[in-house]
Amino acid sequence: MNAALLAGAVVGFGLYVLVRALFPARPGLAARMAALDAARHRDLEERQAGRLSPTLEKVGGVRARLGRELVKFYESRGWRLRSVRADLAITERSLEAFLATKFLLPAAALVFIPLVIAWFALLGLGSSVAVPAWICVLFAIVFFFFPDMQLRQEAQARRQDFRHVVGAFLDLVSMNLAGGRGVPEALMTAAGVGEGWAMHRIRDALGNARITGQTPWQSLGRLGEELDIAELRDLAGALALVQDDGAQIRKSLGARAASMRSRELSELEGKAGERSQSMLVAQLFLCAGFLIFLAYPALMRVLAS
Repeated sequence: MNAALLAGAVVGFGLYVLVRALFPARPGLAARMAALDAARHRDLEERQAGRLSPTLEKVGGVRARLGRELVKFYESRGWRLRSVRADLAITERSLEAFLATKFLLPAAALVFIPLVIAWFALLGLGSSVAVPAWICVLFAIVFFFFPDMQLRQEAQARRQDFRHVVGAFLDLVSMNLAGGRGVPEALMTAAGVGEGWAMHRIRDALGNARITGQTPWQSLGRLGEELDIAELRDLAGALALVQDDGAQIRKSLGARAASMRSRELSELEGKAGERSQSMLVAQLFLCAGFLIFLAYPALMRVLAS
């Protein structure tokens, strides 16, 4: 009965996918405009770079083609994936590789269904195909969400590092302003002091602002939107409001840097407290196991008598 239900569900899902592939839903005007803007932006980037991105060059063959097709499919439906794009931007990955991985991992789990069935048969665990098939389906579901969890964790760690760099960057800008430099010169000088991927991103954003004719704070705000860094967006707004008052900018930047350091210190103290609590729970479990080990022989002797 379970095998028949599973087979019917698989056939029904296959028919649904076939019908949707043969007769796709017509996207609305917003979806078409979003797909057009995304395609134009992608073509412009390829013409400027003269080649594909280094991350995409590592993705070869079928995976790259599958990723491009999936991106086109998402864009035609108007699916923005803003949070995923921000996480990919800060981890320096491509959307094509991410979507291809989300598709290929569950597909690989489903492909292994016959092998798992044969393995169960060799071990003598039964001739029913329902249990190994459901095991592979559960693994496919886990593999589908695994890239999202991994990407979110890595992006969270890199955002924490970026916030730390932004705090140091604000201190450097404040010191350059105190030395008599203007706001654009202070930003460029502060960005040229440090190294690391976060400072390189800030330096590239300021350099692109000079080439495209934008103000430095507009470029920093756009970088904050791209990477989902609230501190950069707030910094861009503050610089846009007080761009002509150097003393006010110094005070604002100093206060922001101090608040960021205080918040980072509070987060570190909170993480340290959580780890201390987890260690305490582990010690309590160890003590309970040791007490059970000591009391077990006496308890067995009392019960036997």
